[in-house]
Amino acid sequence: MASRKYWSRDELILAFNLYCKTPFGQIHNRNPNIIELARLINRTPSAVSWKLANYARLDPAIQARGLAGASHGSKKEKEVWDEFHNDWESLSYESEKLEATLRDRNLQDIIELDHIHLPQEGLEHEAIVKVRVNQNFFRATVLAAYHFECCITGLSITSLLNASHIVPWSSDSKNRVNPRNGLCLNALHDRAFDRGLITLTEDYRVKISPTIIADKQAAIQDYLLKYDGVKIMLPDKFMPDQDLLSYHRTHIFQNP
Repeated sequence: MASRKYWSRDELILAFNLYCKTPFGQIHNRNPNIIELARLINRTPSAVSWKLANYARLDPAIQARGLAGASHGSKKEKEVWDEFHNDWESLSYESEKLEATLRDRNLQDIIELDHIHLPQEGLEHEAIVKVRVNQNFFRATVLAAYHFECCITGLSITSLLNASHIVPWSSDSKNRVNPRNGLCLNALHDRAFDRGLITLTEDYRVKISPTIIADKQAAIQDYLLKYDGVKIMLPDKFMPDQDLLSYHRTHIFQNP
């Protein structure tokens, strides 16, 4: 396999996309997803896994936990890192389009979007596809950061897990796709968080709304109240943003 000394911007974006979707402990040259990207861009799995490790060195969450990414990297990686963090919505969509092109597939086929209800072309078509692509990227990135486990209960049945927005999609366009605006929650706690029945404190502990604390139903005790004050399982990257959590406590949490 031929190798090249310099990475193009497109290749760096593809590598960052995969970094987002890969749990930190799975960044190695035996990971099937890393092997597949290496095949698509005509590089070795070792080169791709090293590039992902270079991104890890830039991640404050990795640094805060005392985990080690690669010790050296290029300024181009930092530029792509900054690009994503300044415009998650555009860059995530661009990275997904690049991967679809390499695979010679349409984006709407990859995301399994129903063609029957999709406009055939034009701005409306593109807008619908972009929203769905970004939603899929957000879900994949958030679930990977939490190792596909609910951060409150530890439930690991993927079909029952949601990538929950801390600040709702409709309330903050800048952070719609930002994984630091996400939590991995099971379907019940996702709904409770969305409705303001639970929130997180500054030290990432579950706080139950006073509106249900007095409820004596056994199910509420078993599924909600028992977690009051429990610290969530923190992600190994993309830590929940404290400003966004503050917004949730102030504007969404039911605290009469």
